[in-house]
Amino acid sequence: MTRISLLILVAFFFTFHLHAQQRKTVFIILDGIPGPLLEAAPTPNMDRISQDGGYAAAYVGGQRGGYSETPTISAVGYNSLLTGTWVNKHNVKDNSIRHPNYHYWTIFRHFKANYPDKTTAVYSTWLDNRTKLVGENLPETGNLQLDYHFDGFELDTVRFPHDDQSLYIHEIDQMVAEYAARDIDKKGPDLTWVYLQYTDDMGHKFGESPEMDAAIQASDRQVGLIWEAVQRRMQAFDEDWLVVITTDHGRETGGFHHGGQSDEERATWIVSNKKFNEHFNNQPGVVDIFPTIAAFMGISIPKNHAMELDGVSLLGEPFAAELQGKLAGKKLTLAWRSYDKGEKALVWVTPGNQFRFGKTDTYQLIGEVSLAKETADFDLEVIYKNLKVVLELPQGFINVWAANDQEE
Repeated sequence: MTRISLLILVAFFFTFHLHAQQRKTVFIILDGIPGPLLEAAPTPNMDRISQDGGYAAAYVGGQRGGYSETPTISAVGYNSLLTGTWVNKHNVKDNSIRHPNYHYWTIFRHFKANYPDKTTAVYSTWLDNRTKLVGENLPETGNLQLDYHFDGFELDTVRFPHDDQSLYIHEIDQMVAEYAARDIDKKGPDLTWVYLQYTDDMGHKFGESPEMDAAIQASDRQVGLIWEAVQRRMQAFDEDWLVVITTDHGRETGGFHHGGQSDEERATWIVSNKKFNEHFNNQPGVVDIFPTIAAFMGISIPKNHAMELDGVSLLGEPFAAELQGKLAGKKLTLAWRSYDKGEKALVWVTPGNQFRFGKTDTYQLIGEVSLAKETADFDLEVIYKNLKVVLELPQGFINVWAANDQEE
């Protein structure tokens, strides 16, 4: 073989390898399905997906009783997934979505900043997901543009007359799922969000009931359409797909209502086709999905944004999670869950929060901790009313806001 022929052959295999390793993600939110109801209902498609990867009990709602406590309301949960932060940062407090803080970028904005030529898509039974939460074409999001979308049909009362049983929402869900599956099959968007609503309507109307069980089974069949499209893409194009399915909140006992901080309202779940790290087995939060997608897709998050993320990637080494902080006078006490293998972390603090205004926070390094100890105390020079604390891990960050209970 000549040297030129060898180089051509090497280039061919290198090009094929890059193509074979192309990664894509679709995340699906099935609105308002409590974990116990999902587990009790026949869901063969999600079972197939979790057999490839896993299923875990998860949570929403931030730190109960803490600075990040977050209403267990739909749009609030969606935005916690999209931004990887709790409500004290993203500022979506209810379904009216009045004043989102777009300084906390969505996964779509970070993805487009990294890969402007790759494609994004939203297929949704609620228009506000694209126009308000993702913030397409808003000056506040840098006029972010999605490549594909299919939504807004809940506003078409001629084609979809609104009925008391929400059958029109079921019809829209089915249409959205079918359209998403076709687009994934034919176009293969690189980053896709699918949102389906009908299960939440059935919970509000009927609570824990045969109607809710039937809605869960219908959503599973819709997930099956999307999963089959993903499988066809993987087989035809050697693509590597991450599929993540979750819900936005649980429900009170009886299954009708949500919004508060009961265990039942905070309890959710995550299904994926990927094997995740040990943090996945310790009730991950909805905010952990953002850094997981970022890790899988190779999205580089700027340091000042990464220091604000409230989640931990479910891929790779987690190091530590669930940081808690308490201020008492000049004493700062920290505690966390460790996934230690002998690592240390740096501790940074700032009394301000300029990031929420799109500015830069000035941090002070106050020490280093051994992650294995899972706790640390620091004597501060002055008394702070509030303190934003960040642990810089060997890879990534975790953070907490602490309020002082002994102000002068």
